[in-house]
Amino acid sequence: MIRLKRVYEKPLKEDGFRILVERLWPRGFTKERAAIDLWLKDIAPSSELRKWFGHDPAKWKEFCKHYRAELAHRKDLISF
Repeated sequence: MIRLKRVYEKPLKEDGFRILVERLWPRGFTKERAAIDLWLKDIAPSSELRKWFGHDPAKWKEFCKHYRAELAHRKDLISF
């Protein structure tokens, strides 16, 4: 089972293996505080895509489309 959780939420024992998919390390967090087991920054959305999205909910569907296209070009890093 895969669960999504923001890195800013408190880590719990029930979380299991924690993977961070983000290009930038969370500001103000130590590795211990984040409790991340694996950091996959190379499969995170590109800096250009993140900047274009700008956390605008109206752009979410388009963001997903572009991010999937980015992942399709990085099959060497991820498999489903």
